[in-house]
Amino acid sequence: MYTVAVIAEKGGVGKTTVALALAVGAKHAGLKSAVIDTDPQATASQWTDRREDEFPWIVPTHAARLKTAIEQAAQQGIGFLVIDTPPHASTDAAEAARQADIVIIPVEPHLFALETLPKINDLLKLAGNPPAFVLVNKASNQGREGEQAAEYAQSIGLAVCPVVLHQRAAHRHAGNLGQTAAEFEPNGKAAQEAIQLYTYTLKLLKQRRKADGKA
Repeated sequence: MYTVAVIAEKGGVGKTTVALALAVGAKHAGLKSAVIDTDPQATASQWTDRREDEFPWIVPTHAARLKTAIEQAAQQGIGFLVIDTPPHASTDAAEAARQADIVIIPVEPHLFALETLPKINDLLKLAGNPPAFVLVNKASNQGREGEQAAEYAQSIGLAVCPVVLHQRAAHRHAGNLGQTAAEFEPNGKAAQEAIQLYTYTLKLLKQRRKADGKA
């Protein structure tokens, strides 16, 4: 089972949108997928209430039971698991990072969000330096702010995803229907970006599994 944690210090950076996009991407690729929702805001859990498809499963879980929930997901045949964490919860995020194969750190390309990255970097060190990368999310369709955000993340020692997710209405409209952008507008730009993110993440997961001798 592949396990991905999505963590961020600042709220509103699109953690849940990223988590759901990955889980749906895995589902479309033929993997049984699930999201462990440890965020008290329960955005992912509310999303699935509006959804018609069974998968991905959304499993509301207290952070203290995270390890048990991961074990249960594996026992139930989940092939791709995403952990959606609450903001401003370093202990919970660190535990999710420890349990994950890869950590994704969504960040908006503006100063208030970027200023939280050094703290996330410290958190990753406490978690044992799991493989991780910053994902620039909600970038403007014009200008260089996405590129500049990536440069800043790299300057403090964080890897950066080559895929940038831009601010697109399809994400909002899809969420209202219990869908992701890839389902709401399959041929749209938001869908293309989400698919690229899933493809890149899966590539890294496979590389890590091979490096660990589990291929």
